[in-house]
Amino acid sequence: MAYDFRVRTKQDLIDAVREYGIVPYFSTSVPGFSLEEHCSPSVLFSDNGDDTWAWKGPVIQATGCAYGKFFEKKAAYVSREIYLDLANYRRDGYDFDSRYDDGLARFQDKQLYDLIDASAPVLSKVLRETGGYAYSGRWQKTEGKKGFDTSVTRLQEQCYVIISDFVYTLDKNGNRRGWGVAEYSTPEKTMGEFFTDNVYRRTPEESYERLLEHLKKLFPRALETDLKKFLK
Repeated sequence: MAYDFRVRTKQDLIDAVREYGIVPYFSTSVPGFSLEEHCSPSVLFSDNGDDTWAWKGPVIQATGCAYGKFFEKKAAYVSREIYLDLANYRRDGYDFDSRYDDGLARFQDKQLYDLIDASAPVLSKVLRETGGYAYSGRWQKTEGKKGFDTSVTRLQEQCYVIISDFVYTLDKNGNRRGWGVAEYSTPEKTMGEFFTDNVYRRTPEESYERLLEHLKKLFPRALETDLKKFLK
């Protein structure tokens, strides 16, 4: 099961997510552990829009995987089965409300989580507007609360929030334009009973050991300390 594949088509990427369970998008602290290192630059980003960036939404829909900034503040595809253990380990047995009640979550994170949970699935631009968050982009700049990106990344790392799709705007001819806009959700809302019935069935420690063993199978020559660092 060593991590060895080549992505040339969207189906190649779908197959890789299904076979290996974890496919980080960009390079990580573990050499060779990323989509970026397993496809040519012309497939990673292209001028015709038929590339790994445009495939993100379709791959999420085809595999039912979780997608988000789960490792080293970088995005990754994680299969539904492995995400159960990742969420159990990262949540440490807490649903979000319990984590907040015990003083283990920030108030600004709770504000954003509640907004996502109430509206999921919801586009990032809608979250910014309804939550009153500031935005500074190439074509638009707004005033408002700061910290959206920090909070939404932290919620993904803790496995309370995922990106469920990417939505594109269309021009008058029906052609996609620009980058896809992230659509946020919770794993409970997106995966339903598969997630809610199974996420806490093991102890967080058992889930951690399962994740570590999975990484060892993918990278049998890697140092255990490096794999543990990646999971942290």
